Amino acid sequence: MRHMHLSRSFRLRLALFGIAVLFLVVVATSSMSLRTARVDLTADRIYTLTPGTQEIVDSLRKPLNLTLYFSEHATRDLPQLRSYEQRVHEMLREIAVRAHGRIRLRVIDPVPYSDDEDAAESYGLSPASGGSNGERVFFGLVGADGSGDVPPQAIPFFDPAREAFVEYDIAKLLYELGMPTKPRLGVISSLPVEGNLVIGEPAWAVVRQLDQLADVSTLDPSDLTHIDDALKVVLLVHPKHLSDDALYAIDQYVLRGGHLVVFVDPDAEMDNAPLIDSHGIVDDHDSDLRRLFEAWGVVYDPTKVVLDRSQALTIELNGNSVAHPAMLGLGPQDLNHDDVMTASLQRVNFSTAGFFELAPDTKARMVPLVQTSDEAAVVPAQRARDAASDPASLLENYEPTHERYVLAARLRDTFRTAFPERQEKGHLAKAAAPGEVVLVADTDLLSDRLWIDVQPLLGQQQLTPFANNGDFVANIVDNLGGSTALLSIRGRVNSQRPFTKVRALQAAADRKFLVKKRELENELYETQRRLAELQPVKNAATPTTLTAEQRREVEQYLQRKLAIGKELRDVQHQLNAEIDALGLRLKFINIVLVPGIVALLGLIYGWRRTRRSRRVV
Repeated sequence: MRHMHLSRSFRLRLALFGIAVLFLVVVATSSMSLRTARVDLTADRIYTLTPGTQEIVDSLRKPLNLTLYFSEHATRDLPQLRSYEQRVHEMLREIAVRAHGRIRLRVIDPVPYSDDEDAAESYGLSPASGGSNGERVFFGLVGADGSGDVPPQAIPFFDPAREAFVEYDIAKLLYELGMPTKPRLGVISSLPVEGNLVIGEPAWAVVRQLDQLADVSTLDPSDLTHIDDALKVVLLVHPKHLSDDALYAIDQYVLRGGHLVVFVDPDAEMDNAPLIDSHGIVDDHDSDLRRLFEAWGVVYDPTKVVLDRSQALTIELNGNSVAHPAMLGLGPQDLNHDDVMTASLQRVNFSTAGFFELAPDTKARMVPLVQTSDEAAVVPAQRARDAASDPASLLENYEPTHERYVLAARLRDTFRTAFPERQEKGHLAKAAAPGEVVLVADTDLLSDRLWIDVQPLLGQQQLTPFANNGDFVANIVDNLGGSTALLSIRGRVNSQRPFTKVRALQAAADRKFLVKKRELENELYETQRRLAELQPVKNAATPTTLTAEQRREVEQYLQRKLAIGKELRDVQHQLNAEIDALGLRLKFINIVLVPGIVALLGLIYGWRRTRRSRRVV
């Protein structure tokens, strides 16, 4: 019996030893074979690379070095930024794993007054202020070709406001490092965007800016019969009197997958063509692409101009400041922040712009990039021209349509030709794959006067942008000029998951505030108008009575203002009460209800198990 007992004990120890060895072997094997395996359990799969990014990473032929500079110590009191850094770091790790050794990732904390801080600044990273103890915060990425043949590229700062496009920004950096040559860009224009060397006129600033991004070449529309497929992007600016051959060349370029950007205008203020030419033909300085627009399902009227009194720019006219409803300053609320072309822009200025719509029977899809407010109105273009010396006249009989008009958009479709009758060699009747055209209903936004201030400085011109028009055009070219894989990367959802119910309550209260605010402003306007009407009569025969009447109106307005202020405070109090009640409900559910249910289920299970045990006994 003793021998049998020892034999069993030995076998038990041997089995435990075997299990331990097997466990170590499994762990070692899995760490080697499954080290690149990762599971993304987030609801929106925010750590899973899109196919476009995977294609760019898989196409890398040279080793790349990525260095993430993040001020770890300086952000210890900035939890939101640290959370975003974790998101960026995880995505970079995912990319490095996908690259199978072709990408080497480092993370550096550039502490103050260190060589790392100097290196970060030398690469062009932009530190932000507001760190712990007043320290500067670095949070950027530097990419370098392992061979040193390509200059380093950098993302100066990972702005949390662009979190939806963090994957696009990183993929774009990888693409530029892997494909360092500038994309080729073609420009077809009837406006003097290239300047005039004979009379000393420089090229427009937006064109000089594009020269830094791409290899720009000008195409003559008068003898245009074919567009080279090597041109990644073609800008068509103010197309006027284009021949059928030129239109056919543009048509086929789009069907072959070319990227076209169309700038049309119902009133191009920079058009210097004579209003009446030598043949007596009137030129209204408008432009259209009617035949192609009809084939693409786009509705555009070159005789209509959009006004927007709520977004009117203030201009200086005859020494006075005047609001010009045909010159629009469109801010963040008017720009599509879900699109990479406009996500980071703050203001884009338009002047006497048109608008786009889709034909009822088209299958094309239009993604707005820039829109007016719902206070916009549409007037004949001729009325806008006649009001050049008196913009205030455009507000007479102003009737907003309460629609938001699309001034710039992406147009997506599997395009068909506008020339089905042509049968030239290589003719395409339909695109082989879905394509994209960018439409802009204004050409004046390209002119210097709408987005930069030119000041002389030490014998040279100092250019100071006051709007993002140049950035808008550069973003279009930058996006379309990349690979098709880069174009396929869309915005992602943010990793922050706010309480949507709380936001809905806040939005509802904000709408109530807005209504009350407008009521107050309308009453203020009416009171001031009434006082202005009484003012001339006040100097007449009975000033005392009128002054008393004036005082009564002012007192009534002040009383109403106090009443509305009380109503606003009541709305705010109600909002806070609803949010506090929701917070209490959530706390009760998380702290009391759920643990109580779990405990109760445990007690019931234990009681039933005890009863079952007693029955067995």
